[in-house]
Amino acid sequence: MRLWTTSLIKSILSIEYKKYTTMSAKRVAVCQMTSVGDKAQNMQVVSQLVNNAAKDDAQMIFFPEACDFICDNKKDTLSSAESILSGNTIKQYRELASKHNVWLSMGGVHEKDDTDPTKIFNTHIIIDNNGEIVQTYRKLHLFDVEIPEKNIRLKESDFCTPGGHIVSPIESPVGKIGMSICYDMRFPELSTSLSILNAEILTFPSAFTYATGAAHWHILLRARAIENQCYVIAAAQTGQHNAKRRSYGHALCVSPWGEVLADCEEGSPCYKVVEIGDCRDVRKNMPVFQHRRPDVYSLYALSVRKNLLPEHSTKQLSAESQTSGTSENEPMNTFGHVKVPDSCVFYKSQLTYAFVNLRCVIPGHVLIAPLRVAERNQDLSEEEAADFYKTIRLVQKLMEKVHNTRSCTVTIQDGPDAGQTVKHLHCHILPRKKGDFIDNDLIYLELAKHDQFSSKHPAKPPRTLTEMRSEASMLRDELEKMSKESR
Repeated sequence: MRLWTTSLIKSILSIEYKKYTTMSAKRVAVCQMTSVGDKAQNMQVVSQLVNNAAKDDAQMIFFPEACDFICDNKKDTLSSAESILSGNTIKQYRELASKHNVWLSMGGVHEKDDTDPTKIFNTHIIIDNNGEIVQTYRKLHLFDVEIPEKNIRLKESDFCTPGGHIVSPIESPVGKIGMSICYDMRFPELSTSLSILNAEILTFPSAFTYATGAAHWHILLRARAIENQCYVIAAAQTGQHNAKRRSYGHALCVSPWGEVLADCEEGSPCYKVVEIGDCRDVRKNMPVFQHRRPDVYSLYALSVRKNLLPEHSTKQLSAESQTSGTSENEPMNTFGHVKVPDSCVFYKSQLTYAFVNLRCVIPGHVLIAPLRVAERNQDLSEEEAADFYKTIRLVQKLMEKVHNTRSCTVTIQDGPDAGQTVKHLHCHILPRKKGDFIDNDLIYLELAKHDQFSSKHPAKPPRTLTEMRSEASMLRDELEKMSKESR
């Protein structure tokens, strides 16, 4: 019979415990580097950091803003930018993720804007361990500072186009990640929105200037962690990039309690590995989410995107997934200067029809229009007017039932001076809930932006045809149920 000594048993248990904790722990690496104008040189740094952090059992590695390059002039910045799918830089990042079996957060690359050669996007990319792009986020807030008396001019908007929406937190091996970039950390509404959407980790990949970093970096990041009870991971640029630019460094990982778990200080290139847990204990002991007062204040009109942008997706989209793609034989309904597919219509009488919306101000935002193209309310016949109003009442009842509310905004913009842009009379039905807007009248501002969708008002991206068809099908079913109940 084999004798087991106490020391041997302890040794075996220690090995098994280490194996268990290595497998079960959520290990992240926060990286720091000094990007320059040479993309190949930067790629060598990224590759070495990934290689080393992967050997340290990091499951996900976080890189800073401008991890691809930092040039000292607009011309070189624009010429060096690449497309997400066809560019060689992102291709190499994807190969690194797959080779080392790790997830990567590439904190802000210069994405070529194919529609405007004078601009780029600042785009945060998350890549899974298979090398697939799982999500992207375009920076919402652009860093624009101009102080003539100090000869300071840093205007990101000179060469960058802002993003149009918040991105829903994504599932990863280390938790739900809320995406943002650098200057975004100064806008607590974004972080709060992400935490309300159940983010567990807030990312702020950055290239903070030295002066602002020394004054605000630690304070802002700890505040975002504490107020949202999330981990904060902020990879950073550090040191002198060129004659014009110097970054602060101090890549951080902060706990939901506000404790700094890792600080890379000013080293470059370097990384630190941190084991992170979940946020439940902090949120249980201090339940600030339950203490919020949406009856008194709330965020409003959030533009949230869940799916990858089509131009970032490696998967070929079917025609049905495009807003413009319809079946060749599908009947179409005239709505001013556009056509509404019959599959997006959920109610139709002899004179009126109701259909789902391409761009919704709030969930459940639907439209009602006469079948005949009548531009103004006064252009309806008496019979059309009676049927139009009858349909409005029916659809309002339906939407309140479906969205479990007792209120609706029912509005018609009748004429150009009232905000009408589609020359076809239509009524907006928007199911309302307490606290969905800070000020109820702000919904009319959102409706104005909805009807005047342009580069100045990009807040509501179009939905896919598949999404609209699905909603219309659901509403037809609910309308049938409601009809049977009323018999």
